Amino acid sequence: RMEGFGRYTLPSGAEYRGSLWDGMFHGKGELQRPRGGGQRALWIRGVPTQGKYTFADGLEYDEEKWRYCDGYDRRFYTEICSGFKPPGIPQLTNLDPPKIIPEGCYDCGDGFYNPKTRVVVDYKRKFLRNTDNDEHEWILRTCRKAWDITTEDEPKP
Repeated sequence: RMEGFGRYTLPSGAEYRGSLWDGMFHGKGELQRPRGGGQRALWIRGVPTQGKYTFADGLEYDEEKWRYCDGYDRRFYTEICSGFKPPGIPQLTNLDPPKIIPEGCYDCGDGFYNPKTRVVVDYKRKFLRNTDNDEHEWILRTCRKAWDITTEDEPKP
């Protein structure tokens, strides 16, 4: 089994650099995600116990002082860093301009979801995963979709 300091690339493309013991992440190490972001932590038998997670856009997760997207402040991280856009110009996602969603699909944050095939692909159309029933329902209920349903009444003549 792997022991000592090393690098290990997972099938997902994520790469771990750090201490290994008995084939597990153990000690100081960093797990980098293929699309950016990662976790620098003290690992105990494969489980991160202390450390920080940094998202691809540079936002650091802090469990105790987390102020992003709480119940009082709903701004996107780019709005926190760069300020609001002028009135009348909406910002629909943290990415600006937002990704163009393929017809019939949803933007689930890490890629596009096709509810007919129940497959999530990344933004470059590379396969990420199949969804289970819970994720399928969550995406349909909460994620941005490629079409808009108008709920306004038709104007009276």
